[in-house]
Amino acid sequence: MPMPPFLLRAACVLLSITALVACGEGPEGPDGGPAAVPVTATRVDLQPWNDTVRALGTVTARESVTITAKVSETVEQVHFESGDVVTAGAPLVTLSGDRQRAELAEAEAAAAEAAQLYSRLAELDSGQLIARSQLDSQRAIRDSARARVQQIRTQLADRVVRAPFAGVLGTRQVSPGALVTPGTPIATLDAIDRVYADVPVPETFLSSLSVGQRLVGISSAWPDRVFEGIVEHIDTRIDPATRSLTVRGAFANPNHLLRPGMLMQTTLIRPTREALVVPEISIVQVGSSSYVFRLREDDTVERADVLVGGRVEGRAEVVEGLEPGDRIVVDGTGKLRPGMQVDATPVTGAPAPALPESSGEAPVAPALAGGAQ
Repeated sequence: MPMPPFLLRAACVLLSITALVACGEGPEGPDGGPAAVPVTATRVDLQPWNDTVRALGTVTARESVTITAKVSETVEQVHFESGDVVTAGAPLVTLSGDRQRAELAEAEAAAAEAAQLYSRLAELDSGQLIARSQLDSQRAIRDSARARVQQIRTQLADRVVRAPFAGVLGTRQVSPGALVTPGTPIATLDAIDRVYADVPVPETFLSSLSVGQRLVGISSAWPDRVFEGIVEHIDTRIDPATRSLTVRGAFANPNHLLRPGMLMQTTLIRPTREALVVPEISIVQVGSSSYVFRLREDDTVERADVLVGGRVEGRAEVVEGLEPGDRIVVDGTGKLRPGMQVDATPVTGAPAPALPESSGEAPVAPALAGGAQ
């Protein structure tokens, strides 16, 4: 029985579709080849660029010490309370020194007697009534007595523990009557009007680091505050285990909001430089590798593996893999394969400007630069 005409036409269509699927072909273009895939594209050029490096830092005081006694003695008086702000040289603790005061009185009397006797012998020596050796011997006795007085005065001075520098005292740890020995903690003293934040930075950023660079930080203790500082020191050594070096940032801290030991999220703003910058959406990430689709002169695409540097506000720096003047696909990468024909439409709109070198406000970068954490 002959096949009805409509069934015959349906079978032909089905066979055609099956053949196309089996051959992996898509819709044909006007010339009989595969149709060009519509995409948007842009030209890669050098642009002014300054990204950021974000890392966790630890706050340290400008000066920090644990106050201890130099001698073993009983506490006679305590001149401070926990949290007091003191000046350099302020007395903190007075230790008992009765024995030293008695020894000082004895030594001063002996020194006065030795000085008086030396004066008498000097008068006799001027008349050549005594041997010169006798005067020299008395001079040595006089000088020894004076040295003994100075020694005891120094011992008495050690009975008053003083602040070595201006700062804020921590918790008081002694009371009157307590016996202290060398090494017994009396209190901590920190100079925190200006604090440091030590930040580990990957060695790859060493060439773009400099003293005086702008630095901003935030702390979870003050989430609504942004602290501005500058790079004060760059360590001379790189840690061979982490391949990072320590950058010390200095922050003004007049209200004592930042405390030693506090964790701070710091953002180092790198100086402006020329770089190849592409829209971040154009980068295809597969595992640890990144690539873009580059347009050839015949409007086909090829895969170009790239090394990505910093990322800021939807844009990314390409360190390796592209040259100025290359054209890349921005939107539509998900439907491309190397060798495909594309119909590229230029991206409209100007690229976003680079971050400002310096401003009155302290922005916090939205993304990590180069994977620094």
